[in-house]
Amino acid sequence: MTDAHTVRIPTIPTVGHALSVFLLLTYLICIGFGLLVPGEARMYEAWAPLLPGFEWLTVSGFVFGAIGAYAYGWYIALFFMPIYRFFEKRS
Repeated sequence: MTDAHTVRIPTIPTVGHALSVFLLLTYLICIGFGLLVPGEARMYEAWAPLLPGFEWLTVSGFVFGAIGAYAYGWYIALFFMPIYRFFEKRS
């Protein structure tokens, strides 16, 4: 049984998966948005420089973009969580 004042710090895998799924869903929403709106309102140009291998409307570009979006979630978790824990211990 845990104390009501105990805060459970999330683990790196939990944060990694959560951020990765969030970024992947955001990527998919942006791709869907880009298919539905006129050319000047598409957001894929914002993703292109951030996702190596991403090309608009190609299968390989879509797959590389999805992998990149998922990987960025892990990148953030691997660097953010140790920093978070460092400051959490000192507060």
